Amino acid sequence: MAFVTIRQSESQDSLLKRFRKKVVKSGVLSTVRRKRWFVSKSELRRVEKKKATRRMKRRQVGKE
Repeated sequence: MAFVTIRQSESQDSLLKRFRKKVVKSGVLSTVRRKRWFVSKSELRRVEKKKATRRMKRRQVGKE
């Protein structure tokens, strides 16, 4: 759980900015987005395999 305490003479904008940075760094939002819908293990493996093939193709294109 991410939390920040307000510093002396700190504006609300900078406080909010620090909080957002902490939330992004902790990975809370990505976890929530990932768990928003149920994905079976077989579906997850298929997606990961597809990502890996795309990554490999991109690396091969960059070397040419």
